[in-house]
Amino acid sequence: MTDIIWSEWLDYNSDQISKIPEESGVYMMHAAMKILYIGNATNLKQTISESLNHPCIKEAKRFKYSLTSNHKQVGDQILKEYQEKHNNNLPKCME
Repeated sequence: MTDIIWSEWLDYNSDQISKIPEESGVYMMHAAMKILYIGNATNLKQTISESLNHPCIKEAKRFKYSLTSNHKQVGDQILKEYQEKHNNNLPKCME
C-alpha cells in the first residue's frame, strides 16, 4: 500500500476543522492515547464538522487527516491494519 501522508495531529475544535479542505480523504480521531474512530469521506471538512455532534466521537481531543481520491479503499486498509494490531478489535467509537 502507498504510504499515507498525514496532517499533524490537530486539536478537535471548530477553529481547526474550519481549515480542513473540502476534499476526499481519510481521518482518525484520538483521545487519551487511543484511536476512537477511523473514517473516510468525500468531503473531509463537512464530515469531521458533523462528527462534533456524535455522542462518542465528540470525546476526541485531536484528529489527523490525509487527502486521497480513493478514500474508501485507503480507509478500509487503515482499519484492517488497526484491527491486525489490536486483536481484531475496532476503535472505541466503531464498536
